Amino acid sequence: MKNTIFGYWFLFAATLLSAQTLHHTRQPVGLQDHQPGAYAVTGVTVQVDPQTEIKDAVIVVRDGVIEAVGAATDVAIPADARVIDRKGAFVYPGFIDLMADLGKDGKKPGAKAGEAKGTAGHQPENRARKRVADTYTYPAKRAKALRKAGFTAAVFMPSGGIFSGTASLALLQEGRTNDVVLQSDAAGVVGFRGTVPQAYPDSAMGGIAMIRQVVADARWYQQAHSAYQKQPQGQTPPSVNADLAALAPFVSGDKPFLFNVRNHHEALRALKLAKELEIESWVFAGDDAYRRVASFKNYQPKLILPLDFATKPEINDPAAEAVVSLRDLRHWYLSPAAPAALAEQDVAFVLTSFGLKKSKDILANLRLSHHRGLAKEALLAALTTRPAAWLNQSDSLGVIKPGALANFFITAGDLFTTETEIAESWVRGQRERYDAEDTQGVLGDYSFTAAKKKYTLAISGTPGKIKGKLKRGKKDVKTSAWSHQQGRLVFHINDAGLAGEGVARVSARIEADGLHGWVIKSDGSRFALDAKRDKAGSEDKPKAYKGPKSLSEPLAVVYPDGAYGRTADPEQPAVVAVTNATIWTSGPAGMIENGTMVVKAGKIVAVGADVAVPEGATVIDGQGKHLTAGLIDEHSHAGLDAVNEWTTTNSAEVGTHEVINPDDISLYYQLAGGLTMANQLHGSANPIGGQNSVIKLRWGADAEGMKFAKSMPGIKFALGENVKRSNFPAPDGYYPLTRLGVEQFFRDQFDAARDYRNQWEAYEKATDKAQRVPPRRDYRWETLLQILDGKRQIHCHSYRQDEILMLMRIAEDYGFKIDVFTHILEGYKVAPEMAAHGAMANTFTDWWAFKMEVVDAIPYNAALMHQAGVVVGFNSDDDELARRLNTEAAKAVKYGGVDPHEALKMVTLNPAKQLRIDEHVGSLEVGKDADFVLWNHSPLSMYAVAQQTWIDGRKYFDRSEADAQRDQAAAQRRALLQLVLSSDAKGGASDRAKGKPRRMMHCEDLDAFSAETLDSLHAHD
Repeated sequence: MKNTIFGYWFLFAATLLSAQTLHHTRQPVGLQDHQPGAYAVTGVTVQVDPQTEIKDAVIVVRDGVIEAVGAATDVAIPADARVIDRKGAFVYPGFIDLMADLGKDGKKPGAKAGEAKGTAGHQPENRARKRVADTYTYPAKRAKALRKAGFTAAVFMPSGGIFSGTASLALLQEGRTNDVVLQSDAAGVVGFRGTVPQAYPDSAMGGIAMIRQVVADARWYQQAHSAYQKQPQGQTPPSVNADLAALAPFVSGDKPFLFNVRNHHEALRALKLAKELEIESWVFAGDDAYRRVASFKNYQPKLILPLDFATKPEINDPAAEAVVSLRDLRHWYLSPAAPAALAEQDVAFVLTSFGLKKSKDILANLRLSHHRGLAKEALLAALTTRPAAWLNQSDSLGVIKPGALANFFITAGDLFTTETEIAESWVRGQRERYDAEDTQGVLGDYSFTAAKKKYTLAISGTPGKIKGKLKRGKKDVKTSAWSHQQGRLVFHINDAGLAGEGVARVSARIEADGLHGWVIKSDGSRFALDAKRDKAGSEDKPKAYKGPKSLSEPLAVVYPDGAYGRTADPEQPAVVAVTNATIWTSGPAGMIENGTMVVKAGKIVAVGADVAVPEGATVIDGQGKHLTAGLIDEHSHAGLDAVNEWTTTNSAEVGTHEVINPDDISLYYQLAGGLTMANQLHGSANPIGGQNSVIKLRWGADAEGMKFAKSMPGIKFALGENVKRSNFPAPDGYYPLTRLGVEQFFRDQFDAARDYRNQWEAYEKATDKAQRVPPRRDYRWETLLQILDGKRQIHCHSYRQDEILMLMRIAEDYGFKIDVFTHILEGYKVAPEMAAHGAMANTFTDWWAFKMEVVDAIPYNAALMHQAGVVVGFNSDDDELARRLNTEAAKAVKYGGVDPHEALKMVTLNPAKQLRIDEHVGSLEVGKDADFVLWNHSPLSMYAVAQQTWIDGRKYFDRSEADAQRDQAAAQRRALLQLVLSSDAKGGASDRAKGKPRRMMHCEDLDAFSAETLDSLHAHD
C-alpha cells in the first residue's frame, strides 16, 4: 500500500513537471512525453494582484502558464484539464524574494575566496566574476522552507567579499539549472565588510572606499580596452581582469547593485554612495529603517526590508535585564512596524525572508507586520508585483493573470487574518502539496457499543493532524496518541471501562461505512471495534490571527531612538537674548561682566555690556552664570562606526565622513559637557590615515545633518609606535616597521602622487586622446594631490620631537604645511620650529607613561608651546575626556600660569583656527554661529556644569529638560518590560539590538564594531 501511494504521488508530480513545455537547448533522450498539461483549480478565492480579488474563481493552467482566471461563471474548464477542487480555499500570487541565501546547500567547496587564479583580479575582496548561476544547484532545504512560506522565485546571493559576485533569479523548482534560472545576472552583490583576514579593506569606511574605487576601475576598464582596440600600436595593452569585466552591466546602470548591509545606518551610506557613483541600487535597510524614514525618503530608494524582526529580549532573569537598554526594548516593539512606517511615507520597498530559516516564522512575521499597520495591498505588493517590476518580470511573476507563469500558492484560510499554513505551492505549474487529503474520510462522527455501553467518537482537526473526542453516554473518556496513516487509525484509551487497569490501544481500518479493528486492553485481551460512521466531517478552519499585545498609547519614533531622543529638531527662536551673564567671548572683547548677547536666526548679532534686548526676544537670565562659546574637540572618535583601516599603510582614500553614526550616546553626553563641535579623525594605525569629518553635535539629526559643510577637508597622518606596529600585529609584508622607514614611506607616496599627476597631464595634452588608454583614476593619489595643492589639511598623531621635525622637513621639501600636530606630547622641545613652520598643536595635559614614546610628556607642554607662539588647543581622543574639555583648559592655568581667558581659547577659538573655521565659530562675536554654553560656575572651575548648550541658535541640551527626559524614559522602560514579560513570543538574545556595554574608541582601535552587531555601540537609556 505504501509503495502504491508513493508511486501515485511521484507519478503525479512527474507528470506535472514533464507536461510543461520547456524551451530546451538540448534534445530529449528516449520516448517523448505526451501527458496532458492542463489543470483547473476551482472553487477558490483568487488574489489576482494586490488590488484585485475574485471569489468562487477558476484558474486554468496549461504547460506551466496560466491560461485563464476568473469567476466560475466566466471561465470554461477545458475538456482535457484535470480538475482540482479546492472549494473555500484562497489562492495568492507566488512571493518573490530578492535577497535569498542558499543556506547550507550553497556552502559548496570553493565558495571561499582563495588566491585569485587565471584572469581574476588581484583583490581578494573583489569576487565579481563569480555568479550563482554558474554553480547553482537546487537548494532543497532552503527552497522547501521558502515554498512553505509562499515564495515561488528567489534571487539567490553569493556570499563573501566586498564584491561578492552576481546574484541570480531562480524558480523554486527542482530541475536543470538551464530551465529554472530566469536571470543569471539579476544583481551585483556588494557589502561594506570583508571576509579575508588581513586583506584590504577591514573596516566599513574601507569597504565604501573600495566600492568607489572598483566602480571607477570597472568604468576605466571598459574605456581602456575600447581605446586599445581602436589603436593597439604604440600602446601597452591594459591587463585582462575578469572581476572588472564582470561589473560592466552594473557600473553602466543596466543592472542594479544589491547592497547587502546590516542596518539603517549602513543603508543610508549605501544610498549616498550609489547616488554619488550614479549606479542603480537595491539596498537592504535592516529592521530598524523606521528610525530614519525621512532620510530614506530623500533618496527615493529601492529598499529591501526584512521580515526578520527583532526577537524578544531575554529579561526573565532580573540580572539579564541590566544589559537590555531602552533602545533595545523600543526596537523589539517598533521593528515590526518599520514596513508600515515606510509605506506611509511612500518609500518603495520589498520584503525578504533573509535571516529567517523556518517557514512558520516567515508567515508569523508577515502577519505581524500587517497587524502593526502594513495594509494588505502594500504587503502583497512588496512580495509580488514590486519585486517582479524591479526584475523586469511583471508579465511573468507576481500576478495571477493569463500569460503569467503558474506561480501561486493555496491556503485554507485568509493569509492575513488567520493562522493558516500553505496547503499547496505551484511553481511553473508544478504542484507541491503540504496538507494531507482526507481521501479515506477519517474526519467525522462515529458510534459503537462496547461492554453494553454506547460510545460516540468525534474525529476533527485536519487529515495531517487529527484529534478525537470519545464519550460514554455524556461522560468524556480520556484518549491520547492519535495518529492517522495509510488508511489506519491508531489511538489510546485511558479509561478503566475499556482498558482495565492501564491503557488500551486502538487500531482500526478506515472504511467507507466506518472504523473496523481491535481494542487491545492492558491485560493483552482484545475485542472487536466496529464503529459506524454517522456523519462525515470537515477540516477545522484555521484559527483567527489575533496578534501580540500592544501598548495602550502609540510609541512615538524619536531621533535618535532611545532615551534623550526627540520627535523633532529643537525650535530656533527668531530672537534669543542671554542677559546678566559673565561672558567669556574668546575674542578681542575678552570677558564682559553682566553682559548681554543677542542672537537672530542662529547668528550672533550683538555682544556687550550695554546691549538692548529686542522686543519679543526669548530671554535667558544669566544672572550668576557664565556664557562661553561652544567647546570644540579637534581630535575625536565619538560618533563613528570605524576608526582604523589598518590593512594598508596609506588609506588616504577612506574617510570617517563615510561612517558617522549620529545615534552614538557619547555625542549627547559630550553635548551635556558643553561640546558643540568635533573633528572626527581616522586612527593612527598607518602613516597616512583616512580623511576626517567635522561635525556639529546636532543631537537628533542624521549623519548628513551633523556635518559642518564649511570646514576644510582634512586627513590624519601618524607617527611613532603605532605606524611601525610596535604594539600590535602587522599584516604580512607590512612596511614600514621602523621610524626610518616611515620617513621614506611618506616621500615615496608623495612622489607617486606627483607621477600620477604627470600621467594625467600627458594624457590630457595628447592630440589622439580618444584612441589612447587613459590613466586609471586613483582616489588615493588624488587625495595626496589635494595636500600638495593646499586643499586638504593634515592632522598628525605625534609624540616624539625627532619625528615632528622630520615630518615638517618633508612638508617643506614638497611645498605644503603640517597644520596640526594632534595630542603632541614633546611639542615643548621643538615649539620654536613649529611656530616658524606654521604648525599648530593639540595636546593632553596629564597623559604620560602609557607607552615608551610618551615618557618625556610634561603637564607644562601646552603653556610652553603657547609662549613660543604656537596656536595650542586641548583635544580628547577619548569620549570621557571630551565631556570635560573645560577642565583641560583650566590645567593650563595651573601648569604654566596661562591667562584664564587665553586658556579657554584652547578649547574654543584655537581648535576653530586649527580647523580653519574660526570665521564661523569658536568665539562669541557678531556674525558668528550662535554656538554657546551657559555654565553655573566659571568654565575653568571644577564645579562648572553646563546648564544649556545651544548650536545654531537652537537649544540642544537643557539640564532641567534632561531630568524630565530621564523620568519619561524610566516610565517607558517599565511599560515595555511589562509588555515583554506578558508576551507569548519566545525569548532570546535580540539580534540587531543586542545590548552590550558601549566600546569607547581611541586611535589604536583596529576594529570599531564586532561582526555580530553594530547597534550595541549606540545603546542608551
